[in-house]
Amino acid sequence: MVKGQSYREIVSRQFIKNKPAVISAYLILGIFMVALFADILSNDKPLTCKIKGERYFPVFKEYIVKIGLSNWPNDLQNADWKNLNYESVVWPIVPYLPTSLDYRARFHSPRPGHWLGTDQIGRDVLSGMIHGTRTALAVGLISMGIAIVIGLILGAFAGYYGGLLDLIVQRIIEIMMTIPTFFLIITVVAFYPGGGIWLIMVIIGLTSWPGVARFTRAEFLKIRNMDFVVAAQALGYSAPRTIFKHVLPNAIAPVLVISVFGIASAILTESGLSFLGFGSASTVSWGSILSVARGATYAWWMAVFPGTAIFITVTIYNLVGEGLRDAMDPRLKK
Repeated sequence: MVKGQSYREIVSRQFIKNKPAVISAYLILGIFMVALFADILSNDKPLTCKIKGERYFPVFKEYIVKIGLSNWPNDLQNADWKNLNYESVVWPIVPYLPTSLDYRARFHSPRPGHWLGTDQIGRDVLSGMIHGTRTALAVGLISMGIAIVIGLILGAFAGYYGGLLDLIVQRIIEIMMTIPTFFLIITVVAFYPGGGIWLIMVIIGLTSWPGVARFTRAEFLKIRNMDFVVAAQALGYSAPRTIFKHVLPNAIAPVLVISVFGIASAILTESGLSFLGFGSASTVSWGSILSVARGATYAWWMAVFPGTAIFITVTIYNLVGEGLRDAMDPRLKK
């Protein structure tokens, strides 16, 4: 340990030493970039085009919330962009949306034009893979965001106050941990099939908080009797201020680690649900693409590409989580 280094600097230095975790972190950043620019990478509208001397940016039309759309000719408001006469045009790398249908290219194996093949009704697999990154990341981040909020609050108050409140929270955690999350989601989705992907995110979040609460409680039990906490109490600070301003920042590290593992678990859960046909019918995901392979075993590309994406994504999140865990373990500091 270098004298004068902060805890954050020590953790960063230890994390950088873990090459698989660093590579995985860059891969996660790459997935975020693909999700962020999915509409630019894959779309059935041109990125930019020139028609009758006027320059248009059709891909960005939906993001501008009708600003400037009044200047567009009526025939371009709902135009078939594939069959217009352009003076110049720039198409996305993948000129399809996940919902674009090409009945002449049903179950085509990978080939130029459809680089990862097509499904049973001619939808481009590569386009679905690109837009499916948004679903994967949204499920992981939003569901774990819900779990972190609930887990932090319950774990913090249970660890700080102890006593009866701690006993009640522990019993609730034990009850929640006996509930089979996967089958609970299947049951709820079966009763409310119109809930969509948001319902799946909420259920995953509402059933994933016990792990966060346990780690938070354990850290609060360890920290609450330290000198800086006793000093804050002696100065008359309120309990919420002491908890969230003084104790929580020093107890958040283990929560970050378990959250990374939780994101990987949420992505895997959503993929499994979509594979079994319980996902959102209106949202493309890697699991929904993979499910097509169940009825068409000869279409190997429908299984290989989304299956590989799920495997790689879950693996790199787990590697980052392990890297953070090792970097935050004081016994491994050198």
